[in-house]
Amino acid sequence: MAALDDLFAQLRLATVPAEIEALQNGIWQLWLETGDPALDKTLEVGMRALAAGDYTPAIHSFSALVTARADFAEGWNKRATAYYLRGEYRASLLDIAETLRREPRHFGALAGWVTILRMLGEDRNALRVLLRLERICPQLPDLQTQLRDLRDRLDGASL
Repeated sequence: MAALDDLFAQLRLATVPAEIEALQNGIWQLWLETGDPALDKTLEVGMRALAAGDYTPAIHSFSALVTARADFAEGWNKRATAYYLRGEYRASLLDIAETLRREPRHFGALAGWVTILRMLGEDRNALRVLLRLERICPQLPDLQTQLRDLRDRLDGASL
């Protein structure tokens, strides 16, 4: 999709936080388009349930979505989020992997992966994922701080 590629090219060069946020919002809008009104409704139902903290119905909606459209990366990402919020980190990681198979630049999935890896104490792997995220958006707010903190922690651990 040319529009998505263009937004990612701009995101790589963006330095102003408001510009980065606007570009990310544009990308999210494209990611949320299923191209099918019935699937849009399923996504909407799942997102409402997720926002309300009703994780089981959200997971059911997102599962129906990825069953109907396995190539729809955002369905996998939303289900990964619901699993994460329900405390099912393994299931979340599996869906993050599916998201990234379909959209390797998915900064939301990458950020979620980092969060889980850090919770699990897997700092080296978290650093690798952060470096991948840095290639997509080097000026992402807080990214450089996270990279510095992880590098400091890893350097301190090897002493």
